[in-house]
Formats: sequence, structure tokens, C-alpha cells
Amino acid sequence: MRLLVLGGTEFAGRAVVEAALARGWEVTVFHRGRHEAPPGVRSLHGDRTAPGGLAALAGDAGAWDAVVDTWSAAPRAVRDAARLLRDRAGRYVYVSSCSVYAWAPPAGYGEDAPVVEGASADAGQTDYARDKRGGELAVLDAFGPDRSVFVRAGLILGPYENVGRLPWWLARTARGGPVLAPGPRELPLQYIDVRDLAEWILGAAQQGLSGPYNLIGPQGHATMGTLLDACARVTGGAAELRWTEPGVIVEAGIEPWTQLPVWVPPGSDLHDALHSADVSRALATGLRCRPVEETVADTWSWLRSIGGVAPQRPDRTVKGLDPEVEAKVLAAGAGS
Repeated sequence: MRLLVLGGTEFAGRAVVEAALARGWEVTVFHRGRHEAPPGVRSLHGDRTAPGGLAALAGDAGAWDAVVDTWSAAPRAVRDAARLLRDRAGRYVYVSSCSVYAWAPPAGYGEDAPVVEGASADAGQTDYARDKRGGELAVLDAFGPDRSVFVRAGLILGPYENVGRLPWWLARTARGGPVLAPGPRELPLQYIDVRDLAEWILGAAQQGLSGPYNLIGPQGHATMGTLLDACARVTGGAAELRWTEPGVIVEAGIEPWTQLPVWVPPGSDLHDALHSADVSRALATGLRCRPVEETVADTWSWLRSIGGVAPQRPDRTVKGLDPEVEAKVLAAGAGS
């Protein structure tokens, strides 16, 4: 297979590239050159947000079986790339997001749930949900419904993470001592290891799939307990998890999802949106999810290999809880 990845040097894009190379595919990467592309690819450089930024791609004679695009800003950047490639690529796989669903999606929502209104393929950058939906519309316009794949991802974890969720938990448990662990322990989570995401994407390209797919692991594939137990174990076992009731955390003014990454209170709209999507369609088309312990261990190995400090995307908020706030809540008797 001949694959073109728009991006391909960070997190999800890099995982797709590495998985394709491992399969023996011929891979071209179009990127800005800010990060090294994985060895073994053919690189084209350009900034798709700049006038003439697609010149290297336009001037290249390549043709591809599939394109993978992870863009998450102005939809018109997807529009321009998709129009350029519609006669040179067989299929366009756009890594979208479950955020495209109209708020608040009910627990168990599938791919037929209503999507946000007001999105446009021609728009500049607005907000994340409409930008991702606008990207979908741009691909649909250029490639049509039979050659478009929308990977509506949820929480993505694993090596190369540049958002700061799992790396923060690993750094926190590595520091040891009492750790504010947001409960309940059995709270079901929904996430996808970035490498499982990549493998499904490549399988979708090979199978000639089309349409939208909620691309996350099954609800309860991991829980807050299994995730944080794995973090504590892999980082040396010096952390003492103090499980704390959701109400105590919320009353303390701690922000779910951001200050305590991954976690949101059970029973909330946010939990239903982030951790309760119906993923039966993806599972039926080949999605396989590795154990949470493997995701955590491999992320920790990668983190140590780069000196313990994870990269941080400048367009994402910094994650994590201030140590003083954590200590204050724990000193008030929270946790068990």
C-alpha cells in the first residue's frame, strides 16, 4: 500500500507512520519540518496554513492508495488538501473526534447521533468541535461518501503523547507519597491506545471502509483503578493512592479532565460524552485494544527514554493538579 500522511511526526500521525512502515508500506509524509520524520519515509515539506503552502505536494508526482490527515484547526486547510488530492488518492482517512456530536450526547451514543451545527469546510479556526466537523465536511465534499473515513476518536493515550494526560499521572506516581486518586476505583473509562488507533486506520484503508466510526476502546476496558494501579506499579510502587469521593473533589474546586486528567465525575454529562460511546461498529471492523497495563508501561518507557519530560502541544491546555492543592485536600482527610 502507498500511504500519504499529512503531519506524521507527532503522536497519532507518527503512530500511523510507524505502523505502516512495520507493514512494509510505502509512506510519504507531508509536514512542516519542525520535528524529525520517522526514518524510512519520503518527506515533503510545507505549511498548509501559508499561501502556497501545499506547493511541494502539488508539484509531486506521487499517487497514493490512502491519505491520513490528523488536522484539528481551520477546516479550510483540510479542504485545500482534499481538493488537491481527490484525483491522486483512493481514500481519505480523517482523524476527527467524538467532539463533533451535539452537546450533550446521551450515554451509549452511536455514529448516527446529531452533530454540531454551524460547521463549514470553508471556515477558519473557530472551536474544536466545529473545526473537526468542518474537516469532515471538507473531506466529504472532495472524496464523497464512498471514499471518506471519519475516525471519531475519543481519549487517546500511549507513547508520544503530547497532550499531557497519561504523562502527568506517570510523573505524579513516580514522585511517590500520598496521591489524590479520583474515585470511584471502579469508574469505567473509555480511551484508545494510539497504536491500536493506528492499526485500525491502516486496516480501514486496506478494507476500503467508509463513513464515520467512533474509535475508542469499549467502555470499562479499563477503570480509574486499573489505570492508576498500573501507573503506580510501573513507576516503582512508591505512590500511595488515596481514593477520594467525587463530591469531595468537586467541592474542592478541582477541575475534572484538566487538573485530574482522564477523570470526570460519574453520572455527569461530561462522563457520558467522554466515556460511554457505542463502539460496536469499530469493533466489528477489526478494532483490537491492548491491555491498559501495556499502554502504561510502554508510555513510561518512552517517557524515560526522552528524559522524563513529555512534549506539550502549544494549542492544548497544560494538564495536572498543583501539589499544594492536592496536599490541602488530602490533609483535610480525603482519601482512603
